[in-house]
Amino acid sequence: MAMWPFKPNETAYLAVESSETGSELFTLCVVGALCLFIGFAFSELIQSNVFLARFRATSTKSAKCSNPTIRKEWRSLSELEKGDYINAVKCMTVTQSKLSKVKGDTLYNDFPYLHTTVGGYAHLSAAFLAWHRLLLHNYEAELKTTCGYSGSLTYWDWSLDWESLGNAPVFSNTTGFGGNGDPNGLESVSNGHCVTDGPFADLQLPFYDGDDHVHCLSRGFVFNEKILHGRTPGEGVRPSAIEKILSLPDFESFFLALENGPHNDIPTGIQGDFSSFTAPNDPIFFLHHSQLDRLWWKWQNRKSLERLSEYKGKAKSDSEDAASLSDVLPMGGFAHDMRVLDVMNTESDLLCYRYA
Repeated sequence: MAMWPFKPNETAYLAVESSETGSELFTLCVVGALCLFIGFAFSELIQSNVFLARFRATSTKSAKCSNPTIRKEWRSLSELEKGDYINAVKCMTVTQSKLSKVKGDTLYNDFPYLHTTVGGYAHLSAAFLAWHRLLLHNYEAELKTTCGYSGSLTYWDWSLDWESLGNAPVFSNTTGFGGNGDPNGLESVSNGHCVTDGPFADLQLPFYDGDDHVHCLSRGFVFNEKILHGRTPGEGVRPSAIEKILSLPDFESFFLALENGPHNDIPTGIQGDFSSFTAPNDPIFFLHHSQLDRLWWKWQNRKSLERLSEYKGKAKSDSEDAASLSDVLPMGGFAHDMRVLDVMNTESDLLCYRYA
């Protein structure tokens, strides 16, 4: 904030003639000095008030909420809680889109669209975790405000299932999101087949990987095949591998290890819809990213005084510009854009959650 410059009244000095007495000159100097002091003090007062106003605004926006919701692991939810969550997701699949007025375009479809058309820049950049944290926040908000959900987002802790990922509770056909695609059916997208069991059996989706392509929700499990550097996807999410990532000392090495490791391993093992930028076609996407967000939350809380403001790396995947907490996280007109700073603390008034 620029200070108001103090400029002496030059005409006053021009009016002083050589015939003025020393006392008159002294009086004029005193008056000028007094004016200088008043102007400076007034400027400082204005700046102090501006600073206080900004401080209060920033503090209010990032103030800690008093009653954060608790995001729990899927298997720890009761059957009723699981049913409530699934019903809210299904509600979104039949609710009109916020981004499109075309009949049949749904609120649920808005999220793979956003992830593909807006979120691409965040991958392999510092914004990876922050942008997805904001996406999850907006997804949860729609579950609640549009579909009447009273719970919180939930996550899938794959480290508990690393030895048999395909048998994880999230893939139950009765209390989960359905299992593998039907291998006896026609191949759909990315080596996947139509999911024919569970609450999202035969869910029709309008696009895949950025192109209009009507197809069924598809999966093609390869969890038991050695496809990633000679190992199975489960090996990359075993507890010791996760602890190694959580032990990394700086944000950039942490988010890159998380993105290039578990973030990629799970979709590569599920295949089908999950293996493209339209991955939010699969409702498991949101549990997967909630787990990634949880690991960021855990990493932050190991040294919260430092890490709630630690943010380094490239600002965008296609740029070498340095990332900043003031960088904007775009939401493509679906919801308000936010700064990175606004989502660093999960217990701020904006987000107001923590993990079990």
